[in-house]
Amino acid sequence: MAALVKLPISNVPTGGGYTGVIAVGSQPVELTVILDTGSSTLAVDGHAFDPLACPATRTTNLAQQVQYGAGRWLCAVVQAPVGLAPGVGLEQAQLAVTYEESPGMFGGAQGILGLAYARLDSAYVMPADSWTSRYSVDQLATATVADLAPYFTALERAGVVSNKFAFYARRSAVSLATDDPATDPANHGVLVLGGGEEATELYTGPFTTVELVHDVWYNTCLVAVQVGARPRIPVAPLPAGSALASNSIVDSGTNCLLFAQPVYDAIIAAFGALEPAFAAQLRAHAVGAAVGLDHAQLDLARWPDLRLVFRGCGGAEVTLAIAPAHYWQLDAAARGQALAYLCGDGGARGGQSILGLPLLSAYYAVFDRSQDDGRGVIKFATRA
Repeated sequence: MAALVKLPISNVPTGGGYTGVIAVGSQPVELTVILDTGSSTLAVDGHAFDPLACPATRTTNLAQQVQYGAGRWLCAVVQAPVGLAPGVGLEQAQLAVTYEESPGMFGGAQGILGLAYARLDSAYVMPADSWTSRYSVDQLATATVADLAPYFTALERAGVVSNKFAFYARRSAVSLATDDPATDPANHGVLVLGGGEEATELYTGPFTTVELVHDVWYNTCLVAVQVGARPRIPVAPLPAGSALASNSIVDSGTNCLLFAQPVYDAIIAAFGALEPAFAAQLRAHAVGAAVGLDHAQLDLARWPDLRLVFRGCGGAEVTLAIAPAHYWQLDAAARGQALAYLCGDGGARGGQSILGLPLLSAYYAVFDRSQDDGRGVIKFATRA
């Protein structure tokens, strides 16, 4: 019978993105990994896990080069035991072990667990053992490419878990409201693997279902955005010839709502039409700013909801409201200082918006990959 795994998660190790703990090797080494719906690789830092020190690990001739945000890593693909909980795991999981990586690639974690689809998990077939050979970028460029099965996909195929998972998170940023953020419940959550609806203690009420339109990332169709009762802001489809699969994705590895620049500019203008100070505060105290907005100057009761309108199943529109307490994060820059987690991409994403933790922390989100011939849907319910 497939297992239902409830994995404790925390945003403290990385300072924002959520992490969980996996056990690697026959004499398990516990490693903290970023939980990312925007990628598919299971990778760990080669300084934290040595494949040759684990008798149950087999090296291979497969290597990977992965670009993640502003960083990159090169890694050898090995086969090793990887577990999530007692009795839940794989004895021969495909695990990427880094031998070269950008500084601070994983932040305070020791790796990453990608939860997206197989299209994002490929490797290069090399002539010899990739861990001992440690191939360069130039050597990989001429190699044949092979597809891998991501860890979650392999778990499902082995019958260990069902083909769905769910996020229960409270924040987009570490809360600095207490002396010890690691013990603050606001900085912790749950990743449910192999289900979602069964965890009734994590949500209330019915689900709102958003259609997934492609299986590269968790690709959605964002129809419009609305600031309070202001007129809807239409979101354009991708320009003709775009290599991207849709105009938006849902990504747990992004700590903000990163809108295509024209959409962001229209959102800020709509806030400014309600009150000029709103627009100024959102721009001046966006995530990444050196100083946050003092709580005394932020009356969240006066701020409107931000509504995201998506294409639902059957073509109907569905709306998810994001309350001010989620697109603003209190005690984020410092205790008593808030940051806005609304951003524009400066045109870098080619018209695609990335909908990150302000959406996922506002709801209990079930990624049900069993529907629509494996493409799936995302179901959102009120977080308990």
